[in-house]
Amino acid sequence: MQSKAPIESWAIGIAQFVKRFGTLKVSILFVMLTLAFTLVGSYVIRMILNGEVEIEDFATAIMLTMLSAPWVLFIFIELVKQQEQSRASLTEVVQQLECMRADDVRLNQELQSNIQQLNHEIEQRKEAELKREQLLKDLEREISDKSEQEIQAKRLSTLLRSIIDASPDLIYYRNEEGQFAGCNRVAEQMTGKSEEELIGLTPHQVYDEDLARQVVASDHEVLETNASITEELWLRFADGRRRYFEMRKVPFYDKEGTRLGLLAFGRDITERKQAENAVTKANKDKTAFIATISHELRTPLNGIVGLSRMLRDTKLTDEQFAWVSTIYASAITLGNIFNDIVDLDKLDRDRLELSLKTVSLTEFTNELASIIQLLAADKGLRFETQIIGPIPAQVEADGTRLRQVLWNLLFNAIKFTQKGQVSLTVQATSDDSEYSKVKFTIKDTGVGIPKDEIDKVFAMYYQVNHPDHQSATGTGIGLAICKEMVNLMKGEIKVNSVVGEGTCFTVELPLKINDKPLQLEELHVHGLNILLVEDIELNVMVAKALLEKLGQHVEVAMTGQEALNMARETQYDLILLDIQLPDMTGFNVASVLHEEGLVEQTTIVALTANVIKTRQEYLNNGMDDVIAKPIKKSRVIEVFNQLFGEQQHMPQFSVEEDKSSELAEVLDVELLQMLVDTIGHEMVRTSVGVFQENMPDYMDILKINLSANEKDEVCSQAHKIKGAAGSVGLARVQKIANRIQQGDHPTWWENVHDWVEELEMAESQDLAKLTDWLSLQNIDD
Repeated sequence: MQSKAPIESWAIGIAQFVKRFGTLKVSILFVMLTLAFTLVGSYVIRMILNGEVEIEDFATAIMLTMLSAPWVLFIFIELVKQQEQSRASLTEVVQQLECMRADDVRLNQELQSNIQQLNHEIEQRKEAELKREQLLKDLEREISDKSEQEIQAKRLSTLLRSIIDASPDLIYYRNEEGQFAGCNRVAEQMTGKSEEELIGLTPHQVYDEDLARQVVASDHEVLETNASITEELWLRFADGRRRYFEMRKVPFYDKEGTRLGLLAFGRDITERKQAENAVTKANKDKTAFIATISHELRTPLNGIVGLSRMLRDTKLTDEQFAWVSTIYASAITLGNIFNDIVDLDKLDRDRLELSLKTVSLTEFTNELASIIQLLAADKGLRFETQIIGPIPAQVEADGTRLRQVLWNLLFNAIKFTQKGQVSLTVQATSDDSEYSKVKFTIKDTGVGIPKDEIDKVFAMYYQVNHPDHQSATGTGIGLAICKEMVNLMKGEIKVNSVVGEGTCFTVELPLKINDKPLQLEELHVHGLNILLVEDIELNVMVAKALLEKLGQHVEVAMTGQEALNMARETQYDLILLDIQLPDMTGFNVASVLHEEGLVEQTTIVALTANVIKTRQEYLNNGMDDVIAKPIKKSRVIEVFNQLFGEQQHMPQFSVEEDKSSELAEVLDVELLQMLVDTIGHEMVRTSVGVFQENMPDYMDILKINLSANEKDEVCSQAHKIKGAAGSVGLARVQKIANRIQQGDHPTWWENVHDWVEELEMAESQDLAKLTDWLSLQNIDD
């Protein structure tokens, strides 16, 4: 290997030399070197052998060289080529080996890298396997926990569903499209559909159209505002029952905050609604009671006021005049107490109203002072009245309310003053030409009010507790009503007091000035044919005397039925109709008069002590106007002139009186007799029993619909009752039910509650009469 390396290096050097200078140049050089070597060799040999050199020797050498050199050169060149090829092949092999070696190194590196990667992956797989095993364990545990949770969730879901179904409230929920998505058992009972049947339906497919529109409108409000709402509405159950529900609707969302629809919760508040209606009815009954009591108390009182006033105008001794004046003042005092009671009720119903009229301040003050003077004289007190000018001659004011306020203050001043005096001062200031601030000051020298109680005196039912005046009791409502009235008149009331020295009340009112000259109105109509309907003889005496003194012709009816009979026989120009009559109300009388067409050319004016109602309420009940008791001449003149003026008397006509017995007004005897004769006594009694059994349900449905203000339903149910009552001969029940079913009556809402009560009472009483009649018929048979 060591000897071969120099040869290879020499051979490689010659090959590189040939390659460098080219084959041709190297061949020429080789031939020249060979020829030179041959010539030199031939010369040397010849010189050695012969000692001399001949030309032939050189020619021979040159010839031999030229003959042999190309073959040698060819062989040499081929050897060189082969050597070069071998070297090139070897180089190529070496290069390939180097490449292979590089590839081997690379592959080795890749192998090492792959081994490392494989080892890493093995480690990762081991870790993954461990994690997988842990995950499987966690998964198994989670599945176990989830199963437990699902079981618990199912239990809770079942419990929740049970609670929802057991709830007496109506519960349902609807999706964004307004379709039912679920409900509880009450909703199923209400709609008459199961939850499966209800899902996917809209309110329009479940409710009647009116209710559906109302429900959809509130749903839209909830979804539009994303806010909960509460509404009250009547819902009809599948079995026909109507119930009043308080509905609460709220939007609901999933965990991601996406709104899914709305939830609705409805609580049945029918009983509460009926209780509210009962309270309303109780208030109405209280008002009616107050009106009745006021009427019953005012009736004799009005006679006392009227007759004492008329008696004062006759010739009396001074002592008699003082007695009559005391009677008159006492009656006025009681009248004002009645006014307090009435106004207290009006305060409860927010129905205090003002009736502005032209008032002369001077005459108003003198009139009030004349009455107070009598009360003060009875206690030995001095009473002083002072009008500090200038004051407006006339103002626009509610004289009745103003008189009531000042009366309360002056009466209290006299009541709490044992000695000394009481004074009334009137003065006015004007900031412009239209209004004047009128100031009324009431002072007394009485017991006074403690400083810590001054702020309480205007409270309802409050009474100052003073040891020296335990006997000075009262209702405790006067000052509270005064405060409300002064506020209503946009005025102000103040009080100052010192215990033991007296009290001062100040009332300031902004009153509109009336510059028109006050003229005493004269009656422009005389000779009216008037029917006075009044059941109190004392009131008849006073009213008849006044009317006849005014030049009118008066006939009197003491009951409602008597008034109807007289109106059927005679056409009157005017009917003065008392509201509280022994057999019926004045409203009932007016209703019959209108129904029978008896007053087409006759004016009806309510004559009543019932100041609970407003004038408009009387007009709504068929009256043309109203005159309050006690009758005042000025009011009569005012009403007569407004209603008649210069009208001529109307022609008179008569109507045949409808004579019927009391039983005939209650029962249709002719029909009942026909039924007994046709189908038999027992069948009629059986029919009456069926009516008596069904009537409570009829009335319950009627009253529930009335509570719901469902006029059409009330009329429909009344029509049913009317038909049922007619079939068993209950004429009065049938008549009342017929009145209820007439929903187009102009005062239907004002009277329907009374009619329903009247229907209940008539049904109870008339059934008993019907039973008695049937029993008598059975005996006769």
